Amino acid sequence: MRRFYILILSFFLMLPIFADETKVLPSETGVVTSVEYIDTDNVYAQTKQRAQVRLLTGEFKGETVELDNVLTGNPYYDIKLKKGVKVLLHTEENGKEITYSIEDIKRAGTLIWLSLLFCGLLIYVGKKKGLYSLVSIVLTVLLITHCLSPLIIFGVSPILASIIICVLSTAVTMYLVGGFNAKSTSAAIGATASLLFASVLSGITMYTAHLTGFNGENSMFLYSAHPELNFVSLTVSTMVLATLGAVMDVAMSISSTINEIHETDNTKSINELFVSGMNVGRDIIGTMANTLILVYLGASLPLVILAENIDLQKFINLNQVVTEIASALIGSIAIVICVPFTALIAAILIHRYKKYSN
Repeated sequence: MRRFYILILSFFLMLPIFADETKVLPSETGVVTSVEYIDTDNVYAQTKQRAQVRLLTGEFKGETVELDNVLTGNPYYDIKLKKGVKVLLHTEENGKEITYSIEDIKRAGTLIWLSLLFCGLLIYVGKKKGLYSLVSIVLTVLLITHCLSPLIIFGVSPILASIIICVLSTAVTMYLVGGFNAKSTSAAIGATASLLFASVLSGITMYTAHLTGFNGENSMFLYSAHPELNFVSLTVSTMVLATLGAVMDVAMSISSTINEIHETDNTKSINELFVSGMNVGRDIIGTMANTLILVYLGASLPLVILAENIDLQKFINLNQVVTEIASALIGSIAIVICVPFTALIAAILIHRYKKYSN
C-alpha cells in the first residue's frame, strides 16, 4: 500500500513537467553577423560553428542570438555558415522562453529573382500571349498544389485526380493562349488523348515491372506521414504530370501549323491538312523526345555516374533507375502518339469549322 501512495505522489509531482510542452512556432529569418569555429568532443561531429545571428523577423527582430551549428563532415547534412548569409531559423517556445536553431540557409531570394526574370522575359517576348501563358502557368501550379494534393490526401485515386487536373490544365492553357476556336480545341483534345494513353501505359509498366512506387527519400518521408496512400498509383500520376508540358507543346504546335496552312490555302482537303501536320510533327518528334530524355538524364546524373561503380545489370534493375527510365520512355511515347492524334483531330475540326463559318 505504501508503494501505491508513493507512485500517486510521484505522478502529481511530475504533472508540471508533463504540462511543460514545447510549442513549435513559425520559422524566422536571421542574418549571420560573425562565425567562430570551435572543436568539439562529440564523436559524431568533426567541429562546430558558433554563429552570432541577428533576427530579421519576429517579435525579437533586431536582437542577436548565439547559435551552435554542428558540422559532421557529410556535405549532404552540413550547413556551412558565412558572415552575411541569411538563415532560416527553427523556433520553439518552451514555457516563456523562445529558443532558436539553424534550420538551413535561406534560398528564397534566388528563386524570386529567377522568377522575376522569367516572367519579365516571357511577357516582353511573348507580349499578350506571353501574359496569358504566365496566367496559365500560375493556374496550373494552383491546380496541382490546391486541388491535386488535397484530392489525393482525401482518398481520391492519384491516377484519376491527376487526369482530372491535367484535363483542366490543358483546357485552361490552350484556350488562354490560343483563344476559343477549333485550333485550341484540337490541341486540347489531342493532348488529352495522349495523356490518357500515357496513364494506361504507365499503369501497365508499373504492374509488369513490379515497381514499388518508392523512388527516393521523398517517397519515404511521404510514407511516414501518409502510409495509407497508394504509392504505385502516385508514381503513375507523377509520370502523367511530367508528360503534360511536352504533350501540350506538341499538340499546340501541330494544331497551329494546320490552322495557318488552312488560313493560307482553304482549298486543301482534310487528308492534305493531316499530311502537312504529320510532316511538321515528324520534325517536332526528333527534338522534343530528345529534350524529354535529356531532362530525365540531367535530373538523374548522379545515378548515371554511380553506374560506373556497380554491376550494370544490377544498376538497370534498381527500382529507382527503372522508374526514371520508364518515365522518360513513356513521356517520349506520349509525344510520338500526340502527333497523329492531334494532326487528325486538327485537320477534321479546322477544315469543318472554317467550312461552316465562311
